[in-house]
Amino acid sequence: MAGKDPKVDLIASVSLFKGLDRRELEQVAQLMDEVDLPAGKTLMTQGETGDEMFVIVSGRVSVERDGAKINERGPGSAIGELSLLSKGPRSATITTLEPTRVLLAGHREFHALMDDPQIRLGVLEGVADKIRTLDQASIH
Repeated sequence: MAGKDPKVDLIASVSLFKGLDRRELEQVAQLMDEVDLPAGKTLMTQGETGDEMFVIVSGRVSVERDGAKINERGPGSAIGELSLLSKGPRSATITTLEPTRVLLAGHREFHALMDDPQIRLGVLEGVADKIRTLDQASIH
């Protein structure tokens, strides 16, 4: 078997996928495309329906809500997954601050992953952890 795959290792570092084993991480990696984006590219707009999620490989993005910058995210961050799970509107606008490389999973690919019960459970645990972390941050 080949050595470690950097794409799989990056996905393994993302909290959304932390409950997955190596085989499951490899399945996720096969369904995600690497895309290079220029600075100033809007990945998603608050209020719009989302049909893809991103994992930042390199670069930084700005997170804006209601026109105000609330955060920046960098390598290893998953963004956009909640809209894929709930088919709800995007909760923020995400724009690249510099040339940025992302892994992209579209709606079809994401839901193909969710057909696997083990992957679905792992992703849902990751989402629960993300919500818990956001909730704790809002308390402080």
